[in-house]
Amino acid sequence: MNGPIRRVAIGVFLCMSLLLVGVTWYQVVRADELRADPRNPRPALAERGKERGLIVTVDGTVVARSVEDPADPRSFVREYPEGEAFAHLVGYTSFLVGSGGLEAAYSSELRSRRDLTISDLIGAILGQDLRPQSIEITAGPAMQRAALEALGANRGAVVALDPATGAILASVSTPSYDPALLLGDDAATQWQQLLARPDEPTRDRATLELYAPGSTFKTVVSAAALDTGAAGPGTTFDDPMEFDLPGSDATISNANGRPCNDGATTTMLQAFVRSCNTIFADLSIQLGAVDIGITAEALGFNQEIDYEWTIPQAVWNTTELARDAAALGQSGIGERDVRATPLHMAMVAASVANDGVAVSPYAVRRIFDADGETVEETEVSELGRAMSSETAMTLTQMMERVVTEGTGRQAAVPGVRVAGKTGTSTGTGGFSNPWFIGFAPVDDPTIALAVLIEGSEVSGESASGGSLAAPIASRLFELWLSS
Repeated sequence: MNGPIRRVAIGVFLCMSLLLVGVTWYQVVRADELRADPRNPRPALAERGKERGLIVTVDGTVVARSVEDPADPRSFVREYPEGEAFAHLVGYTSFLVGSGGLEAAYSSELRSRRDLTISDLIGAILGQDLRPQSIEITAGPAMQRAALEALGANRGAVVALDPATGAILASVSTPSYDPALLLGDDAATQWQQLLARPDEPTRDRATLELYAPGSTFKTVVSAAALDTGAAGPGTTFDDPMEFDLPGSDATISNANGRPCNDGATTTMLQAFVRSCNTIFADLSIQLGAVDIGITAEALGFNQEIDYEWTIPQAVWNTTELARDAAALGQSGIGERDVRATPLHMAMVAASVANDGVAVSPYAVRRIFDADGETVEETEVSELGRAMSSETAMTLTQMMERVVTEGTGRQAAVPGVRVAGKTGTSTGTGGFSNPWFIGFAPVDDPTIALAVLIEGSEVSGESASGGSLAAPIASRLFELWLSS
């Protein structure tokens, strides 16, 4: 073979090799990634009528399943027996709209692998089980239904956690919707109608929306003060009618427009129990943005939290607030620049309940195969120690006083020691966002939660977290502890 022919043969061989490598790369290595790409319409069409795995709760309640299509026994129809109660957590899967919630996060595990793709054929040859896997979630139907009912017609959210493990006990956003609306041939129309509703039922307010946490953030400021030794429950402060923000003409006053105590002096404990803005604005400036930021970041602010889907980061702008004392005073009472999701504020309460150790939340307990055998089980993941044990103990005592004699009295449960903190932040359009975070029972916490009412149209003191959010927490504490 002469030189030119040899070079052409080598070139052809190299081109064929590159083509073979390319086909193998896209058909095997990247097959799942390309199949899941939202720009690819073929999987959506292929998934229509395919069997998917179960989604069940810890007590065995089925919240998503595939059943045979009466019109075509070879096809399957997805069902969501619990409807609105699990809509945002479990999500949906629709060949016209796509997927959301756990249906999207665990799509590759839930789908049947009997697709005759190269990767699935190779799996079959290697003896892999191509039947869909299923998932067991940590939230139970009783808590989900109760949270949905307790929120009622309000826009809002409830997130409840196991303080020791981070397991989601309830995650509800209202208003909700029935995922079954997205399963038929008119799914796209139904989806557009949901998107057009002014109450925005498709928004997951529990995990995907950031809000000013209001006075619930005083829990973080108190933890920083206790940890650094800058202040304790008995530390005294001047008790003005209004607190003058440094370098600004603005002032901060308390919700009732009066001093925190007698107008002369008050203690940090009294200010916490009565949720006095004047004292905590002062305390925040004395502490400084850096020390508050250290505690906030230990509680998960300014970092990505490992969860079933990407959740927005809770925000504490240490660098900017360190240069602006007035903004620091406002942010220290949970307004201005500080932001968090209800999920994150539930984590704050859970960290206090868990002896000061923060843990990552999770919603799926395990993945199991078609024979019921566990394939993968979630392990507890600690973020680390957010505050000392002594600080957590003192803060627990302060939060219990909020419920026994302060702004959180309506969160009380007969015969149970409850700890909590109320809050009321400013929402869009001038409406308030009432909050409550807390845990129970104090001596051995098994539940920590956050309740948010978004954009309350109730005016005056009746729009507070103590009057609107705390009673919801009480109902959920009582249900959980009696079950």
